[in-house]
Amino acid sequence: MFPEQNIPVTIIGGYLGSGKTTLVNHLLRNANGKKLAVLVNEFGELPIDADLIEAEEGDIISLSGGCVCCSYGNDLTSAIIDVAQMRPAPDHIVLEASGVALPGAIASSLSLLNNCTLDGIVVLADAETVQKKSQDKYMGDTISRQLSDADIVLLNKTDLVSADRLLQTREWLKQCSNNASVVDTVHSTAPISVVLQDFERSALKPASGKPHDTSQFESYKLDMEEAVDPKKFASELITNTPELVRAKGFLLDLDGTVKTLQIVGQRFMVSAAPQGIECGVIVICIRGD
Repeated sequence: MFPEQNIPVTIIGGYLGSGKTTLVNHLLRNANGKKLAVLVNEFGELPIDADLIEAEEGDIISLSGGCVCCSYGNDLTSAIIDVAQMRPAPDHIVLEASGVALPGAIASSLSLLNNCTLDGIVVLADAETVQKKSQDKYMGDTISRQLSDADIVLLNKTDLVSADRLLQTREWLKQCSNNASVVDTVHSTAPISVVLQDFERSALKPASGKPHDTSQFESYKLDMEEAVDPKKFASELITNTPELVRAKGFLLDLDGTVKTLQIVGQRFMVSAAPQGIECGVIVICIRGD
């Protein structure tokens, strides 16, 4: 339904202890037939749940459901190229950055690769400690820069703070993350269609693994019968849907060609679309109060 020329890459960032490992394990358990390739700096930094591992060989761990985990060490670019050339190729690459890495710098390196495209930057934040840590003279700058790079912020461990504190933290995150979409999570359990580009499967429907709460989201389709300016349409959709998390679909351009539109947070991309595709845009947003 949504054919891709390049393999989408999602960068998972966030400071130490924010919940990145838990999120990656959650995505692997809820891949629902999607072949994920997870890239980590060192295997020791990402303890994958033992029952997901089927085989280990060198820098590659084969996981259940056709997923793999690869160590990239000091050569991230080569590792991404190697993973993209696997056969069968992965449906999606998840790059788990270290706790002190800057996701935006990693995203810049992806622009040099022809067979991959940035799907989005997802940064986890600990609801209980992120504001305090952002003021620390040693770690504060790193945390602030990580958040400013985010398309989506997963505000994790929301069960550990009061409702008033949670509301205040959400508003603070909106300001310091360039108005990224802020999604509440507990134990890093967000729907795969929110974290990754997964619109070809049933949006927001839990897979066979650990269930997740979808009550804070709504998903709907916009039927696009008339020609529009894709960039203007994307900008207006972002502006008029303040709780937008993701959107993807196909639009008839004013020049008569069909374009692919992808939106994640405040960022969008317009590209050529396959021939004979039906127009329409699927939108996922945070449900209003």
